Amino acid sequence: MTCIMKPGVGPTFEKPLASKSDLEELAPFSVSKLDYVYEGIKETKKLLKNRIPLIGFAGGPWTLMSYMVDGNTSKTCSKSKRWMYDEDKTKSQDLLQLLSDAVVEHLIAQVRAGANFVQVFESNAGHLSPMMFNNAVAPYLTDICKRVRDAVGDHIPIALYAKGCNNCLPAINKLGFDVVSIDWLLDPEIAREFVTTTLQGNMDPCALYCEKEDLEAIVREMLLKFGTRRYIANLGHGIYPDMDPEHVKWFVDAVHRISEDMIGGKDVDENLMYT
Repeated sequence: MTCIMKPGVGPTFEKPLASKSDLEELAPFSVSKLDYVYEGIKETKKLLKNRIPLIGFAGGPWTLMSYMVDGNTSKTCSKSKRWMYDEDKTKSQDLLQLLSDAVVEHLIAQVRAGANFVQVFESNAGHLSPMMFNNAVAPYLTDICKRVRDAVGDHIPIALYAKGCNNCLPAINKLGFDVVSIDWLLDPEIAREFVTTTLQGNMDPCALYCEKEDLEAIVREMLLKFGTRRYIANLGHGIYPDMDPEHVKWFVDAVHRISEDMIGGKDVDENLMYT
């Protein structure tokens, strides 16, 4: 299948999958087709000189499937979900397995190229009911996590980001990932009740439009709620194209400064919290 990046739309398959017979025409995945990615990782590692860890990533099998069946970003994922509910569930199962195998190979290759940490992005997980996520998608995520860990070792953290799937946190907590990333719609204190592993997130990306003082107040509140143990400060989703890189720097600097104050035992003025 050919995927193109359409301006204003994103990844697009001009000939999306329409039937199970289309699966038979898919070419086998080969990591050699993505050599440029792994070479890019190697070159980036050289430039970083081990100053900071390098993160690798891959889309989750359900999210990849939804693009391949719906064609591009969808508000409902109705075409791909139809495959999941279809009487012949083998077509969705076969595709999810095929994609899971590719994700495993891709993540392993990234680690071998130098990635210190990898994350699986199930960005369309929020389109699924808890039952559908738990029964039809979670087993593949568990399999991906186990196979990657078996191949690269326990020293490489593996994270999962399942956007909009906050009602599935108890199940996600049991999938075996080292880190669970959450979006900005979930209160960190609630996430702590259901997740026993490391959390990552979850500032609303749009907060990067704030002025510096307001942004620092938002970061302060986020860190106070998450705490400084078993936590990676991050956004709750990606950065938008029109955001000012200087504001991203403000965010990173604020995280470092405020967390250092918290770890060092300095008073953090809760009156400055964003409300």
